Amino acid sequence: MSRCSISHWPEHAQGYPRSRGFTLIELMIAMVLGLIVVAGVSSIFLANQQTYRSNEALSEVQDGARTSFEMLARDVRAAGLAGCNTTSGRGVFAAAGYAANWYTDWGTAKVLLGYDNATTDPAITGLTGNGAPVAGTSSVHILSTDAISAVVDTDSGSLITTNEASGDLQNGDVIMVCDDEQSTLLTISALSGKSVTVEAHAHTFARSSPIAKLTAHVWYIGTNPLGGKSLYRLAMTNTGGVIGATPQEIVRNATDLQIRYLQPAVGNSFIAVSSVTDWAAVLSAQMTLTLQSTFQRAGTDSKPLTRQFTSTATVRNRVL
Repeated sequence: MSRCSISHWPEHAQGYPRSRGFTLIELMIAMVLGLIVVAGVSSIFLANQQTYRSNEALSEVQDGARTSFEMLARDVRAAGLAGCNTTSGRGVFAAAGYAANWYTDWGTAKVLLGYDNATTDPAITGLTGNGAPVAGTSSVHILSTDAISAVVDTDSGSLITTNEASGDLQNGDVIMVCDDEQSTLLTISALSGKSVTVEAHAHTFARSSPIAKLTAHVWYIGTNPLGGKSLYRLAMTNTGGVIGATPQEIVRNATDLQIRYLQPAVGNSFIAVSSVTDWAAVLSAQMTLTLQSTFQRAGTDSKPLTRQFTSTATVRNRVL
């Protein structure tokens, strides 16, 4: 019985190819090249991400400025707007006690009234927490009337009958009724169809005298629920027949509002509140709003993106 022998010839001697691996130096070079490629791709990704965030932040603050100025400028343009002429020293009459409320104190000089420091504005000094005014920022009172809700058919002193029922009027609404002789602020105490019960008044309004609801707003910078700052509008509201004022957050991350005014008698440039001598003669308001991005590292040096925007609005019924 023969014994099998095992050959111990080298593999290359038996026709097998000689196998080889990567040297340590080759592996290190490959790893370095791979890291360079990964670092380059990551850098491009992060740069594109930062560019996207910056563009998104810029779009955010621009949208905030557009919304703010659209609403604020609309209010400024409508300051003092009423269904009848309330200028030329005629003024607006009001029931006893109305002058104590900022939202019904319709003196000729009160329909547009500014403050350089919102914390000294009597309409908002009592606000605390959300909506509390921020020191060093401007505020402005704007009074006007809404669209005409009805017209007078007959007036018997405390009962006004309208030509048709108006769904826009509610119990507790402060309304302005005016004709060619007088404009008066009245409060609706009862409403039924065409019958509108108000305070007794000496003047009898002519037929077809317009009736419009009073609107009153204060624009300012206040603290928001997150502890930051926002643009607020304090609006006169009627809740269940009770008149009050509710702060409404308009645009978040608005950090500053500065308003200057044009009074031609003082000069041809916009002036601070302290330089205004006659609010009834103010024709325009120049509003500068500072906004920040929500993303806190959208700007340079890992800070919020901050932009200032300026807009000018003219009081329409003073330049006709």
